[in-house]
Amino acid sequence: MRKRRTEVNIELRKQKKEEHLLKKRNIDTERDLSLSPQREALTKHDFEEMRNGFANSDPKVQFVACQTARKILSRERNPPIDLFLQEGLIPSLVSFLSQDDNPGLQFESAWAITNIASGSSDHTQAVVRENCLPPLVRLLSSPHANICEQAVWALGNIAGDSSALRDFVLAHGVVAQLVKLVTHANDLNFLRNLTWTLSNLCRNKNPLPDMEYMKPLLPCLATLIHHSDMEIVADACWAISYLTDGPNDRIQAVLDTGVIPRLSEILHSHPNDLNLLSPSLRALGNIITGTEVQTQAVIDAGALRAIGPLMCHPKINIQKEATWFLSNVAAGSPSQVEALFAHDLIGPLLMVLTKSDYKCQKEAAWAVNNLAASGTPEHVLILIHSGVVPPMCDLLKSHEPRILMVLLESLNIILETAKSVNDLDRVALLIEECGGLDRIEMLQEHENEDVYKAALKIVDNYYSEGDGWREL
Repeated sequence: MRKRRTEVNIELRKQKKEEHLLKKRNIDTERDLSLSPQREALTKHDFEEMRNGFANSDPKVQFVACQTARKILSRERNPPIDLFLQEGLIPSLVSFLSQDDNPGLQFESAWAITNIASGSSDHTQAVVRENCLPPLVRLLSSPHANICEQAVWALGNIAGDSSALRDFVLAHGVVAQLVKLVTHANDLNFLRNLTWTLSNLCRNKNPLPDMEYMKPLLPCLATLIHHSDMEIVADACWAISYLTDGPNDRIQAVLDTGVIPRLSEILHSHPNDLNLLSPSLRALGNIITGTEVQTQAVIDAGALRAIGPLMCHPKINIQKEATWFLSNVAAGSPSQVEALFAHDLIGPLLMVLTKSDYKCQKEAAWAVNNLAASGTPEHVLILIHSGVVPPMCDLLKSHEPRILMVLLESLNIILETAKSVNDLDRVALLIEECGGLDRIEMLQEHENEDVYKAALKIVDNYYSEGDGWREL
């Protein structure tokens, strides 16, 4: 019942690119008429001039050529990254990262590489193949803050590309240096870039990042989620959401830092700020897929008080995740199921089940199934009296076998519970009157074997003539 993490999170991650940027390009906002920034097309001559400038022994000429390249790559629209790769300019840009006696050149080349790495996966891999990681990591110790920050940004773009490149960056020993930079960062924009880069180091699955690399980050993230800047808080929450998306031991490592009360507080204090709400809800949702003790920690922090309003949130994705949250709590212990009733969450659940988007309705159906299976007979009777049967029967129109099984299993538990309290006739008639019986009978012809067997079981057990329970 619990931990449908893989199936649900794959679906949730389809939204992730929009919610949290994988890569960021450093846009040049200065207008430089001498470079004709509005001219989209570049000629072979333009690239020949840059190539000659790169090869010139005069540091000033190299700087001008590198700055020209950087400004071209910093265009707001259509930066010609492919052309830079085709013209073979990347090796020179990488070599400039090691020019300690020319910090201006280092900065311009780091910026150019940042923007190349912000492109497609092929673009990112192209700069990595030119061995840019060692000099970028070394620049994390640069005495020049602007160079250090640009190196952080470039590494964040590389780490955000894929699990493989993330692990490649981690293997270069960046974590300790980044944590040290967070501790001493005074500039707000620098700290924002640092936090975003840390989140990318936690990101991606298959495989998950090695927790030995991640453990030094945890106290840092636990501090950052209390920062006064909400952009920093949001990225720290995203990092925590990635780290809790895995086995229970990873969840516990995050819990041990004491972040749950702050994550719960964000749900209450920022219900309309999607930048904060999405990652904090995701993180708490991941935690409650863990053990009952881990789930209880979230309940004890007061998170359930925020879930009802979030299930009625105008953003469908928030409704869906809040309902998924409730569903996993419903798969817990009887006392955790009781907490859902005590927080008046059945009303919002029925609202989602009846009126929301179909994807949200599916999550609500899972929640009802978990409530019926984990709860007491009294809990099931409350569901019946609250009006759960008609919308569950209406969803039997679904074409998804797995959801049909969830609905049929729930209706079977409902009928079985009604029988145990001598209320079978009324509940069976309710299912018939709302069209449920007709749909169940039709499902006896379903192509999926499990579905038709489940439908047949209900008809045979509760609607067959002469069964001694109910005759229709």
